[in-house]
Amino acid sequence: MQQSNRYKIAVYAISKNEARFAKRWMHTMREADVVIVADTGSTDDTVPLLREAGAEVHRIQVTPWRFDKARNESLRLVPDDVDICVCTDLDEVWEEGWRSRLERNWKEGTTRMLYAFTHGQPGQDTGYTWFWKEKIHTRHGYRWVRPVHEVLEYIGEGEERSIRSGQLRLYHDPDPHKSRSQYLPLLEQSVREFPEDDRNMHYLGREYMYHGRWDECIATLQQHLAMPQARWADERSASMRFISRAYKASEQWQEATRWLYRAIAEAPYLREPYTEMAQLAYHTRNWPAVYHMVEEALRISTRPDTYMQEDFCWDATLYDLGALACYELGLLHKACEFAKEATERSPDDSRLSHNYALIQSRLP
Repeated sequence: MQQSNRYKIAVYAISKNEARFAKRWMHTMREADVVIVADTGSTDDTVPLLREAGAEVHRIQVTPWRFDKARNESLRLVPDDVDICVCTDLDEVWEEGWRSRLERNWKEGTTRMLYAFTHGQPGQDTGYTWFWKEKIHTRHGYRWVRPVHEVLEYIGEGEERSIRSGQLRLYHDPDPHKSRSQYLPLLEQSVREFPEDDRNMHYLGREYMYHGRWDECIATLQQHLAMPQARWADERSASMRFISRAYKASEQWQEATRWLYRAIAEAPYLREPYTEMAQLAYHTRNWPAVYHMVEEALRISTRPDTYMQEDFCWDATLYDLGALACYELGLLHKACEFAKEATERSPDDSRLSHNYALIQSRLP
């Protein structure tokens, strides 16, 4: 571990069967003064690998399972004299030099820092969305709450003081095969415990969507939209989009369309509802609508830094849809422009390359 010049910094985490990530994680966390892991029942080599790399590992049991209790246990293991706590998961990776950037940006009196978070790995040209995370905080004055999608709650004396720095970048590179089956019952429990929490109501409706439980998805997200405290337009628009997806899955096209129009009206500055409307119109072969929605989506060139964004709105998808629509409408030169951009954004997609060549061959 490196010695801090200004602050004592601890990384803390929870783990279970994370052997595939242990060495990589410790390599990027080694800049901290101490790394503490609360292992919740690994049966693989997670614990010995972490200890070999220098982590202080404690085995704990949390029954019944909930993420906030596990994280609070891991936080409790952090020494009292630590100045700054950095909570990460083992499938996350810091950019090299994160500690020095943290110290440069941390101000006296700060209680929490927000930092940039995305998917992928450092050094890769990631096309994923960046948004703000807030899991860097002082040793005292915080606790974790909520059974899942847990959040830090400030319980300190005086006023909470948060700062943000885009110079700190954390990458999330998860195991795509890891089950998330425990999320749904924990979210249902969270909503029972905190019925006024509009964010968790939104998360629960989204989780029902992931599980294909369309009626519960619709009912829960409509409940979210009816909550007086559900005022964030980006999230409300997302709930409307997810309701539309549920109706689309049931081939109720009119209802799906209606909810996407509502999503556009709620947050007309976001690409997401326009893109999903273009996708919906593609399924019904409404080519003028596809073209119109693609053009409207592409007018929005700034990517907001919130987690509500969808990566398919910023990759080749819109250009692919535009090329298909313009080809069907006989607008071959415009179709060619769209197809060219789509192939440039996704050069390994053979279908896009084939479409581009086909459209070029049809040009007058």
